[in-house]
Amino acid sequence: MKVGDNVLVSPDLTNEANWIEGQVIEVENNSFIGIVISVKTDAGDIFFGPKDFFKFVA
Repeated sequence: MKVGDNVLVSPDLTNEANWIEGQVIEVENNSFIGIVISVKTDAGDIFFGPKDFFKFVA
């Protein structure tokens, strides 16, 4: 994943019932947990977490 990609954010991070779409705004290599993705939704919400909580929009 790279900045600008459209992805889906897992309900495990958002506490919503379904996956939410957003755009990657930052990709960080965290020495403790690995790759961390930050995503901003159309509503302006920002979610971040390990890359396992995100998937590409099909």
